[in-house]
Amino acid sequence: MQFGVFSVSDITRDPVSGETPSEAERIDAIVQIAEKAEEVGLDVFAIGEHHNPPFFSSAPTTLLAHIAAKTKKLIVSTATTLITTNDPVRIAEEYAMLQHLAKGRMDLMLGRGNTAPVYPWFGADIRQSLPMALENYNLLHRLWREDVVDWEGKFRTPLQGFTSTPRPLDDVPPFVWHGSIRTPEIAEQAAYYGDGFFANNIFWPKEHYMRLIKFYRQRYAHYGHGTEKQAIVGLGGQAYIAKRSQDAINEFRPYFNEAPVYGHGPKMEDFMEMTPLSVGSPQEVIDKTLTFREHFGDYQRQMFLMDHAGLPLKTVLNQLDLLGEEVVPVLRKEIESRQDPETAKPPTHALRVKEKYGDQPARQPRPNANRGDNVTGGSPYQDSE
Repeated sequence: MQFGVFSVSDITRDPVSGETPSEAERIDAIVQIAEKAEEVGLDVFAIGEHHNPPFFSSAPTTLLAHIAAKTKKLIVSTATTLITTNDPVRIAEEYAMLQHLAKGRMDLMLGRGNTAPVYPWFGADIRQSLPMALENYNLLHRLWREDVVDWEGKFRTPLQGFTSTPRPLDDVPPFVWHGSIRTPEIAEQAAYYGDGFFANNIFWPKEHYMRLIKFYRQRYAHYGHGTEKQAIVGLGGQAYIAKRSQDAINEFRPYFNEAPVYGHGPKMEDFMEMTPLSVGSPQEVIDKTLTFREHFGDYQRQMFLMDHAGLPLKTVLNQLDLLGEEVVPVLRKEIESRQDPETAKPPTHALRVKEKYGDQPARQPRPNANRGDNVTGGSPYQDSE
């Protein structure tokens, strides 16, 4: 099981101190949070992609490359890469470059996003978001697996003899998670390609996600990638931890009440009952997280949201100490003792290289004249006949 933290990159007023951090302060803080995540023994750090205030993560590959350079073991990922409003050619190029710079310590999660205005900002139509997501990923999938691509679709100009560069590290494409909070077509897409499915279950009742994950597992097996138990599943979660339960509740309540997403809505206690939100002692967070397996089956990645709603950096770093030192070690032990032997291992670059090459050295793609010329992108021999 991989454990990590993800951020939506919000810049939110602290309701206790009344202070709002600057963009510079928040960007610096997120790097410190990622470094702390590795320090306390977590496996993954992920950041969302947003192009509107009050969020700052408009260039996740730049940020993640910087974090990868400052860490040694941490897997860097996205909590959403917008497959709809990003050109799949640019996604192929940018994330392959990140894969090289991170020496394989990366993956990405594709999603449609939940900010409607972003579509016209990038010349896209939100009414076409689902077919756009499906078509764009079909192209991205090919760009990482075929040296020369001829392609024509509805939502971008055709490609003729196109080679995406750099080619994936070790000729093994980055692992892709497909994130969804409501759409079975995205679960179907993840299953069709044998990719991971990330159910960011932080809002809806568990029954909704139980249906989505069950559907994904069934379709994963249907397409011949393995058994239902071998499907690759990730889950979201939210936590605020203190040594004493009542302290956690008292400390987090003002942040919950003013949170941009769910503030001024349900009471915190009701939200804790209906969603994965865990506010309490380390043992209470452990107990709540262990129920996820009971509902959804064995899974490969558990991510926690811990830096939202204006929480100051010092508080977040203290939270990570508690998560890494008192919560995750117990979860690792308990989950390992309960896990079905058939459950797939979490996806890593090293594991996927091993699956492809066995004990043989990995293939490193090199420039090849047959991939196209450096001027037009077409074949150098196309006019020779």
